[in-house]
Order: sequence, then structure tokens, then C-alpha cells
Amino acid sequence: MTLAVIALGANIDSPTEQLKTARDAINQLPNLSDTHLSRVYSSPPMGPQNQPPFFNAVMTCHYTADANQLLTELQRIEVNMGRVKRRRWGERCIDLDIIQLGDVVIETAHLSLPHPGIAERLFVVQPMIDLLGCQHKVPGLDDLGTLRRRLTNQSLTLCQDVEL
Repeated sequence: MTLAVIALGANIDSPTEQLKTARDAINQLPNLSDTHLSRVYSSPPMGPQNQPPFFNAVMTCHYTADANQLLTELQRIEVNMGRVKRRRWGERCIDLDIIQLGDVVIETAHLSLPHPGIAERLFVVQPMIDLLGCQHKVPGLDDLGTLRRRLTNQSLTLCQDVEL
């Protein structure tokens, strides 16, 4: 079994409910077991600022199939939940990204692992720390604690009243 790290994000259409729906759909996927979900955080959008803040979480699980199959399954969940790509880094009802799949390193037109934006996204690093600890190492990068210390300029708010 391989450790899979999946990021969940949403900022429209009842975002926390969207995260719950996505969590439930991911839990139903084949080849996946032992799932854990981080706390939920809110952050300003990375792209255009004329949109609502994002709600983000990270799931970890054990996964026994290949990365392309997981990508296809996550994209199917996004489509089934009504995701429409309107603009780059724009608003969305759900966004599911594979962040890490064990020690797998892939660079194709459709999939890059580990996710190339990890080191720039506190809204991914902090939830990963919640589940995996500061010492967790992502292939090709520093440990999560070091990444976190480099992201002090980013805003992130723990949503203490949100439980998934």
C-alpha cells in the first residue's frame, strides 16, 4: 500500500458541504483504505481576488492502484459534483488534487507528482502537518516543518467551528 495525500478545496455553493460530499465520495473509491481528514482551514484565493475565500483540507489514505487511476477517479468526482472550470485559479465548487503518492515522481502533461505547488501553498502544507507531522518529507522537497516556516507571509485561518 502507498500513502496518498489528496487536497480538497472549495469556495462556492456551500463550500464546507462540498468538502463533506467529496470526502464521502473519496471514501467510496476502490483501492483505498485507512482514510484520515485534516482540520478545515480558510484562506484567500491564490488567483483572482474577486471571489470568496477557499475552504481547504487534506486527506491521507492507503492506495493500491496507480496515480493515473486515482487522478481519473478524482476528476470523475469533481464532474459529478458539478465542477465547471471558468477561469484559471477561479472559483469552484470543488477542487481535488493528488499532492503525493508515496515516493512516486511523475511529470506528464496531465499529472505531476509530487504536486508542483506544495512548497507555495500553506493551505496544503498546514493540513498535511496536521496528519503527517512536521518531519514528513515530500520527495524532492524539504520536510513539512521547513516548508511551513517559509510560508509565514500567507494567511490561513483554522475553521474551529467546521467539522467534517
